[in-house]
Amino acid sequence: MPVQLVWLKRDLRLVDHAPLAQAAARGPTCILYAYEPELWAQPESAACHLHFIDASLRELDDKLRDRGGRLTYRVGAMPELLAQLADALTPAGGIAALWSHQETGTGWTFTRDKAVARWCRAQGIPWHEFGQDGVNRPHPKRDGWARRWTEAMRQPLVAAPSRIFDVATVVPGWRHEGPRSAAELGLQPFPDELQAGGSAAAKRTLSSFLRRRGRDYPRAMSSPLSAWDGCSRLSPHLAWGTISTRLVWQQVRGRLRSLANDPRPPARAWRESLDAFESRLRWRGHFMQKLEDEPALEFRNLQRSLDGLREPDWDDGRFAAWCAGQTGYPLIDACMRSLVARKWLNFRMRAMLVSFASYHLWLHWREPARFLARQFLDFEAGIHFSQMQMQAGTTGINSLRIYDPIKQSRDQDPDGAFIRRWVPELEAVPTRWIHDPHAMPSEQQAACGVRIGRDYPAPLVENGPAAVSARRRLEARRRSDPARREAERVYQRHGSRMPAPRRRWR
Repeated sequence: MPVQLVWLKRDLRLVDHAPLAQAAARGPTCILYAYEPELWAQPESAACHLHFIDASLRELDDKLRDRGGRLTYRVGAMPELLAQLADALTPAGGIAALWSHQETGTGWTFTRDKAVARWCRAQGIPWHEFGQDGVNRPHPKRDGWARRWTEAMRQPLVAAPSRIFDVATVVPGWRHEGPRSAAELGLQPFPDELQAGGSAAAKRTLSSFLRRRGRDYPRAMSSPLSAWDGCSRLSPHLAWGTISTRLVWQQVRGRLRSLANDPRPPARAWRESLDAFESRLRWRGHFMQKLEDEPALEFRNLQRSLDGLREPDWDDGRFAAWCAGQTGYPLIDACMRSLVARKWLNFRMRAMLVSFASYHLWLHWREPARFLARQFLDFEAGIHFSQMQMQAGTTGINSLRIYDPIKQSRDQDPDGAFIRRWVPELEAVPTRWIHDPHAMPSEQQAACGVRIGRDYPAPLVENGPAAVSARRRLEARRRSDPARREAERVYQRHGSRMPAPRRRWR
């Protein structure tokens, strides 16, 4: 009997996994995870991603074994791996069909998927792809997108298969093989200091957010001090598919229903927080849809009239200092060092890092995007590149958001606790000067044992003038008639058509 082949990508779970459920219902099944060396050599790939993926795969394999199945691991390029598997499956009649979720990934994965589609057509093997995250393919008009997204979230969850007829039962001697290490894939190992992978961890994280951590979500999400616990922390699980967006949305809606008639202040606070979080889930799909609709935004400005504006002024030294957390702006440096160590940072601080690179340092967004992709455990191409352009001011339809790093420091880390943790050379600096230590008088520097320019770098650029210059240069380009016409085109293709939220949180 021909074998159903399930190809896992960013869907490392059992529950709400339509390709796996459909394949398992049809006969013997091979469940494949492919380590593609060329993918891991891409500038967006990092060992922290592999670390999370492998923990998730090990848990998934245990759950599959409980149902009679197993994971099959292979190393190689697709579709060449598919051809090898087809040969190995010849005793059972070959591959009956390929099953997977659609992936809104990088340009590399998009090209890879097109090659897989050509191979399947040439072999006469049907490839069944299922949507997830509420992303639409083929691309509909933006009008009505939010309604379609909500309809997708309301669909019943797909139950995990109760029994799997494993490929080894029809192909004696089948080699499932096992997971590969970072070293085997040419990556530096990453220490076990990351958020835990796997569906069990995802469910625990969701439960703790809905029942305990999430009550002050709209306020806790902005500061790096409170966001570590106050944000949902589901983003890596959603990015790698250890839990589905639909399951999260339905759990949120269920929690809101349970609070609907409770007039007490704690219940009102919970409703406000969960409303805000629900809008963020929809926002996530909205940004992924942008890359699905226009894959080129990974590589070039959405507003082409801005091409060539930043590129001639690229500065390797400024970029290196930004990556290393050595800009002379304490909150910028603390956020970058924290991110490099822990592989997660809250949204406002991410936006501030990109804003500082794009405006104050006048760096084109492309290389910072690659660097940050390797740092973010929750790297999701559709959100990442869309947000990089939005924060860099190159979409043509969003307001320029230039974050003042000193104001943000005073607002989000008023006592300097976060700064002192991640920039220990400033530990002895008084709170009065912790946000802009370069302004500290020389006698005060001597008193606390911190010399700016020796123990901690002087600012790479002057805060106010750098921001003003960037705004003027960008606005001058954006005011031109061609830029205005182009902005209208971008809006028609990518602009939000979401209903106005009941509340606005900043």
